[in-house]
Amino acid sequence: MKRPQAQVAVLQAADAQEDRRIDDVAADADLKPEAATRAAFELEADGLVSVAEETLEHYELTEEGDRYVRESLPEQDLYEAAIDAGAADGPVQMGQAIGASGLDGGAVDIALSNYARKAYGEIDSGEITANPDADTGSDPEMLALEAVADGRVEDADADALDQLERRGLLDVREETVRSVRLTDDGVTALMEGVEAAETVDQLTPELLTSGEWEDVAFTEYNVEADAEDVSHGKEHILRQTANRVKDTLVGMGFSEMEGPHADAQFWINDCLFMPQDHPARTHWDQFALEQPDEIHDLPDDLVERVRSAHKEGVGPDGEGYHSPWTEDIARGMDLRGHTTSLSMRYLSGHQVGELDPPERYFSVEKVYRNDTLDPTHLLEFFQIEGWVMAEDLSVRDLMGTFTEFYEQFGITDLEFKPHYNPYTEPSFELFGTHPETGEVVEVGNSGIFRDEVLTPLGVDCDVMAWGLSLERLLMLMYGFEDIRDVHGTLCDLELLRETEVMR
Repeated sequence: MKRPQAQVAVLQAADAQEDRRIDDVAADADLKPEAATRAAFELEADGLVSVAEETLEHYELTEEGDRYVRESLPEQDLYEAAIDAGAADGPVQMGQAIGASGLDGGAVDIALSNYARKAYGEIDSGEITANPDADTGSDPEMLALEAVADGRVEDADADALDQLERRGLLDVREETVRSVRLTDDGVTALMEGVEAAETVDQLTPELLTSGEWEDVAFTEYNVEADAEDVSHGKEHILRQTANRVKDTLVGMGFSEMEGPHADAQFWINDCLFMPQDHPARTHWDQFALEQPDEIHDLPDDLVERVRSAHKEGVGPDGEGYHSPWTEDIARGMDLRGHTTSLSMRYLSGHQVGELDPPERYFSVEKVYRNDTLDPTHLLEFFQIEGWVMAEDLSVRDLMGTFTEFYEQFGITDLEFKPHYNPYTEPSFELFGTHPETGEVVEVGNSGIFRDEVLTPLGVDCDVMAWGLSLERLLMLMYGFEDIRDVHGTLCDLELLRETEVMR
């Protein structure tokens, strides 16, 4: 029997009594591992060897993980500080506990995002409690970090290892190890004698001109052999989805809005008929800026009309809020908590000049809120803002727009629930069903702008508007259960690399 040289070498190096790793076979056969692997698969196809494979995982601490092993996890530091502050007996100010913990910068976000998850306590409305029964000394993730550091990874909890990888504290490298063993046919072939046949793996000009190509044996190529995985940069799935949303809305006749991320409270809240003493306007929900602390180019006539709407109402039956309203608060600078500030700029004519109905505008931009981190909430996220200005609009038009929009993403099970907003009436929230958990997930808020919003802006027709979550749309499309897997400092890079983009 004649076989290619590489196959003969692998046959002679393989064993009928035990599996031998390809690397060892390649060394004995004086072949590169890739050549030995290719030859093994070719021999397996002919029944002369069997090829087995297993996947081994190798764990290594990242720089951040190594630091935590030597010190402690941020959430452990926060828990100890909360206990010292008396949070086991009742809520204390979160700022007090954070200050006492010595945490700063990104470590604060890490501590807050893991504190409640580990049942160390609760964080709500700027206050923190501590569970007196929590045992930080037995934290499975810290124990797993120590096990990896000591080379005892087999002692670590599997779920804890997965969580540490998600947090970027562990690098996990998978290695596919292949082994070969001679079959009975392989043993018989060796006993009968196997000779190396001269093979050629390249068709050269010399072979063609000399005519030798007719007499040589060409190496067979295994097109099904595994190729090396190469990780490369690509557009983030969230950005891909945002661009798809933009294309969809442009296709529905909308134009895109642009505007500042940091804006006056006047555009963010006052134009929306949000009273200045509304809880959502406190520092518990918004991020205020120290520098600059206010904006100076507000249109005086619009400021006066908005002030009047808040104080006296709009129309003969208008009441207003009868609550304090000052221009100083309206001029205060915040990071926008919603992109409706852009809608106010456009509807007022301040951004692009006076608009005449019908008009349709949208934006897909980042917003900032002082929320508690959990699987569906982040401190910053993307909002799909949109509005339609036209005569005689109704809730039916609004629902129809959502139905058409979400159908473009394969979502057909929308549910609507009446809701209260200070700036729209009627109003309703939108919900979709999570494809993996079956839970109903809120995906947005909407309604028809009230006269108290539109009249000061100089708009004398109907405007229906909405704010939808891009991240939750992503959850419904792909089945993600935690926004933090795809967005933020704890995102799962392997998940982002492997997720196939839906078109």
